[in-house]
Amino acid sequence: MTAMALRRPRTPLAAERRPLPRPDSGELLLEVEACGVCRTDLHVVDGELEHPKLPIVPGHEIVGRVMEIGAGVTGFAIGERVGVPWLGHTCGACPYCASGHENLCDDPLFTGYTRDGGYATHTVADASYCFLLPREGDAATLAPLLCAGLIGWRSLKMTGEARNVGVYGFGAAAHIIAQVAIARGRRIFAFVRPGDERARDFALSLGAVWAGGSDEAPPETLDAAIIFAPVGALVPRALSALRKGGIVVCGGIHMSDIPSFPYSLLWEERRIASVANLTRDDAREFLALARQLGVDAHVVRYPLAAANEALADLREGRLQGAAVLLP
Repeated sequence: MTAMALRRPRTPLAAERRPLPRPDSGELLLEVEACGVCRTDLHVVDGELEHPKLPIVPGHEIVGRVMEIGAGVTGFAIGERVGVPWLGHTCGACPYCASGHENLCDDPLFTGYTRDGGYATHTVADASYCFLLPREGDAATLAPLLCAGLIGWRSLKMTGEARNVGVYGFGAAAHIIAQVAIARGRRIFAFVRPGDERARDFALSLGAVWAGGSDEAPPETLDAAIIFAPVGALVPRALSALRKGGIVVCGGIHMSDIPSFPYSLLWEERRIASVANLTRDDAREFLALARQLGVDAHVVRYPLAAANEALADLREGRLQGAAVLLP
């Protein structure tokens, strides 16, 4: 098999030839059809997420076909298409797992961070954290649903019944969840990098009622805001756009420091919350909803060998939609 591996943070991924792995008990061996390139991968590669397993094969938006089934696994058949998300394993015993909050598990494993992921021709995954996907259709457009879609969905659920929803950073997660939100009667206000007219037009083409720079004030007060851009300075900006009782949801795993801001921005029961990982229930719920609504992920395709190029394009904001690697 071929894999693109990170040997040391802040260095390019290196192509490696490896023996084909065998699945242990409870695992599946998958032939990778597509793997999305997520900003979390960038945080791992750039050393912003500490203590990865090294060397590590990044990638946690995996679409693959089952090649081999480990002992004790039920519910899967050879040749079926499955998806593998960021949450790769939980302990099942800590207070968080026991109370239905496995996304906060005390002893988890994460795909592409603490266990090898999908920037490869093949990968092994814990079967309990794999999800059946449609057998047919474009694997590339399914891949971003496995994290960009899932984190967007968990973020949107945190906004409750908010009607006017601001989305800061209109990339992979935002363009997916905007489609879901609009289909469910929400009004999306898209905030893009100042001067990025392509991103502004992209957001409007998907049905946003307004799109402008992240340094602008929206034309109406927001009921909620979701921040996907890893920029802490956006938190007080989003708070200043909220109505009383509104919420700012930080949807990323890493963000630059949030600057100090006057208490008046938080007063009147405004709230700040973060989203951490996902649960398997989130995945089942969202994947079914995405199929029902016909969510269309806009993707830019790269060969596996161009993983470093895809990461660079994401880092520099050159993408509209999501990058996807094809082995």
